[in-house]
Amino acid sequence: QVQLVESGGGLVQAGGSLRLSCAASGRTFSNYAMGWFRQAPGREREFVAAISYNGGATRYADSVKGRFTISRGNAENTVYLEMNTLKPEDTAVYYCAADRDNLVGGISEVYDFWGQGTQVTVSS
Repeated sequence: QVQLVESGGGLVQAGGSLRLSCAASGRTFSNYAMGWFRQAPGREREFVAAISYNGGATRYADSVKGRFTISRGNAENTVYLEMNTLKPEDTAVYYCAADRDNLVGGISEVYDFWGQGTQVTVSS
């Protein structure tokens, strides 16, 4: 079992930056691939980024490539999402998720554990 807690969300102007963190409980964090997803009002949850258990592989949605960076610190049991050049369309609740099969997947079904989310609002 892994428990995930996101933090770092907030209100930022377009063009600004935010860094999200996801703290994980449990000693097996370093065995899991981790992902970030987001859900805007009235829309389905969508994939943002994923990273393998050791950080050696990453994957991004086209909409965030070149602007967002996913990273992890296994010693800290934390995964990060650095978000730059934010746009109003990035406004959503952001969720982190853990995948025990280390698939670095882009669909929510492969993830086994989810956090409660953190709100990111980008004003124009």
